[in-house]
Amino acid sequence: MDLFSPVTLGSLNLRNRIAMAPLTRMRSGADGVPGELVAEHYAQRAGLGLLVTEGTYPSAESRGYPGQPGIVTAEQAAGWARVARAVHDRGGVLVMQLMNAGRVSHPEVTGTDRIVAPSAIAIDGEVHTPNGSKPYPVPHALTTAELSTVRQEFVDAARRAVDAGLDGVEIHSANGYLLHEFLSPASNQRTDGYGGSPAERARFVLEVTAAVAAEVGAGRVGIRISPAHNIQDVAETDAADVAATYGALVEGLAPLGLAYLSVLHREPESELVRSLAAAFGGPMMVNTGFQAMTTRQEAHHLVGQGLADVVAVGRPAIANPDLVERWAGGHPENEPDASTFYSGGADGYTDYPRLTA
Repeated sequence: MDLFSPVTLGSLNLRNRIAMAPLTRMRSGADGVPGELVAEHYAQRAGLGLLVTEGTYPSAESRGYPGQPGIVTAEQAAGWARVARAVHDRGGVLVMQLMNAGRVSHPEVTGTDRIVAPSAIAIDGEVHTPNGSKPYPVPHALTTAELSTVRQEFVDAARRAVDAGLDGVEIHSANGYLLHEFLSPASNQRTDGYGGSPAERARFVLEVTAAVAAEVGAGRVGIRISPAHNIQDVAETDAADVAATYGALVEGLAPLGLAYLSVLHREPESELVRSLAAAFGGPMMVNTGFQAMTTRQEAHHLVGQGLADVVAVGRPAIANPDLVERWAGGHPENEPDASTFYSGGADGYTDYPRLTA
């Protein structure tokens, strides 16, 4: 397989095998409505085979960051419709990452009277709020009955995204947010059938994914996981438990016929990732994570060796709106400016130069 060859992921037809990873950028204001600047940002990068949006909240209670976009209100849906048109006008494919931040938030961010999690266990540290840094609060442990509400929020958000013209959705079950919190025994200490054994901890993620797939079609749905990433106090340090938990999860996902499984892992050639790919049996997207930027050579290797159908890249896609052209021609790359990742405005968002400039 060649990095620049087309590939089909379920109902998604990609012109190359490079995807933009979901990247928190916080340019959607207090109302969570993506505007013209956001549309320009994604449209600039439409040459990538697939664009995955930054994590987008499906309910007010699930918002994690100031400036994060939502898919709750009619105004937010209209904003995303504008983004989708801009991407499609340039021949791109766009899916929305649906993200419930869970306990990685604060009521001053959500505007609600609580934040939620599988269990009432706070993160050790501080969260950025509109009023400065505050200690993470102890979250409300979702009741069994409340889980159906959270699940329906994902389903409704997926429907709104597809109705707004996006090509599909990606369910965020990684990086320490709500669904990932269910998978780890460090953050999930439930006793109601949604916690305990690996299969029980995987249960809610499977229920959410199946419900979303039933609503918008499995071929429009991907899911992102980050086994043993150990971030935001979601510790997964027992290798046997990790293998059992994610094995149970992927075995449950496999019959759904999803568009893809996206795995964020620092060692994509590890036995764990290979075993998950074999169990899933469908298209695989690989992202090597936060430790170092994915290089052109690494992306070629992952696809060429059959380790991934698609490679997700983060910082190179931030800094190079024409990344495919640069990689195809072996051209130099712009360096990403980390100081502007979350700063707001066009700086470091839509002003990176193209080769033609």
